[in-house]
Amino acid sequence: MPIQRAKPRFTDSKGTATANQLDIGQIGGRRNMIINGAMQVAQRGTSETGIGASAGYFTLDRFRIQPTSTAGRLTMEQVADVHDGFANALKLTCTTADTSIAAGERLLLHQKIEGQDLQQLKKGTSDAEEFTVSFYVKGNANATYALEIYDLDNNRQISKTFSVTTSWNRVILTFPADTTGAYDDDNAASIQMSIFLHAGSTYTSGTLNSSAFAANNNANRAVGISSFFDSTDRTFFITGLQMEVGSHATPFEHRSFGEELALCQRYYQSRSGHQGNWGSGLAYSTTSMQWVLTLPVEMRAAPTVTFTGTLQANDGGAVYNSSSTSFLGSVVSTTSVEPYMAGFSGLTHDNPYIIGSSSAASYLKIDSEL
Repeated sequence: MPIQRAKPRFTDSKGTATANQLDIGQIGGRRNMIINGAMQVAQRGTSETGIGASAGYFTLDRFRIQPTSTAGRLTMEQVADVHDGFANALKLTCTTADTSIAAGERLLLHQKIEGQDLQQLKKGTSDAEEFTVSFYVKGNANATYALEIYDLDNNRQISKTFSVTTSWNRVILTFPADTTGAYDDDNAASIQMSIFLHAGSTYTSGTLNSSAFAANNNANRAVGISSFFDSTDRTFFITGLQMEVGSHATPFEHRSFGEELALCQRYYQSRSGHQGNWGSGLAYSTTSMQWVLTLPVEMRAAPTVTFTGTLQANDGGAVYNSSSTSFLGSVVSTTSVEPYMAGFSGLTHDNPYIIGSSSAASYLKIDSEL
């Protein structure tokens, strides 16, 4: 009688691919194309209220809020929520409802990805790969939202809806290969991964484009979704966001905090008054100086540099405060910034100084976001 062998178990009880399915001894790293998917890094701060009038990066690194024409407002936070190996989550809370939805309204939570980090998808070739997006979500009540992959290089998109309940659940969405239109191999954005949380008829009046990438038709992007702004009771939590090659979700790739911070600093870095030394400078006159800050991580592109608060120059004996909050000019590269600032008094021409600030309200922001 032939020996009957048990079939290999390809997925666990949550639908996650196991090592047997991948035909390897263990599941390797460097799979996740999303940065800060465990919601660990929040260089700008851990909470921001009143969001909704304009788009921007407000708290958690790499996650951008994009509202359009809505009266709704929300709070965005990094919160401690321990489950399944995750200590942090991104939380959105509706603070001003918008139940009269005009056609062009929308609210997106998204992350953009550089084209040079997407070449493993082989898009635009006959060998193009499927890919899978997975994440954990919950809310205050049942809801339906849509996750969209938008090809910015070729103006193509696909969306898939998912359900939210009051308990943490892992969502797994597999997207088909696209043999049309390659991603540019450069440092510009090629993919915008968006979660549609609110949308008017401009984006919901057609048929959801969920089976294959197609030329963009706005009407087909968010059909069937709920509105995050339907009540001030509404919340949305997300963590463990992962995008990987293949048709199966593997366990989340946890990276060290140091690695994740460095990945985030490619796009944004900051210095606050709590961080002391910001660099060294040389006085051009008794009232102005240029100083140099070498960046710990090379940035995606030459950044934009802005400053708020009070800048201080220290020669080891005396401290000189600048009355200015704007640069007269700034030489920037991907590895350093050299701002030129006036507003000082009593500097010694050609003397060296240490630059910084003792005010907690002082911030130097170095931005190279997509």
